[in-house]
Amino acid sequence: MNAEELDRPACDAAVTLAFSILGKRWNGMIVDTLGAGPLTFAALRRAVTGISDAVLSDRLSELAEAELIARAVDPGPPVSVSYALTSRGASLVPVLQELGAWASENLTAPHRA
Repeated sequence: MNAEELDRPACDAAVTLAFSILGKRWNGMIVDTLGAGPLTFAALRRAVTGISDAVLSDRLSELAEAELIARAVDPGPPVSVSYALTSRGASLVPVLQELGAWASENLTAPHRA
């Protein structure tokens, strides 16, 4: 067995881990949207068209747990909560853009009957 074959399971595990977070609907769009700068919950909800408040809240918690975004509370008044990319999250934006470009060039959507 050569070195490349030994490294494959670790790569597969890393890609599986990445897609367990990024493969969920909305997560990539949230990260990409925050790439333009910090936003409040309401601004994110408007920017990510079609997402419900409950799902957005769940996804933001998940991304924060993965240390891709940070939540900041301004005590106000009024109290304001904003979300921003961490350095890890910011480093992910060009990867998502490259993945999107690759998918546009190489994949086709399945035909639905």
